[in-house]
Amino acid sequence: MATVPYGSMPPGFDRPPVRSVPIAGVYNKYWYNYRTDILEAEKELKSDLGRATDREDRWDAWDEWATEVVDADKDYTKVMRKKGYPVGRVSIEG
Repeated sequence: MATVPYGSMPPGFDRPPVRSVPIAGVYNKYWYNYRTDILEAEKELKSDLGRATDREDRWDAWDEWATEVVDADKDYTKVMRKKGYPVGRVSIEG
């Protein structure tokens, strides 16, 4: 899996969550499609950051990555919900 350079994330950027486990613990083609989408977004982010020449380019790269992560999650949760799996997310903030 590509490593996201979170240390280079712009200050104040709202990072979307990336699932580390599948919904309901079910490893199926939808989970693997989701992981593939995330991997592609990460690779594109690293490439875009490598070509960035200024702050705006870097912000645009992160913004595009976040959009792709959110879209992948929406697609994944939608299909899993249709298949009858309970879809939810627990967030603990301190």
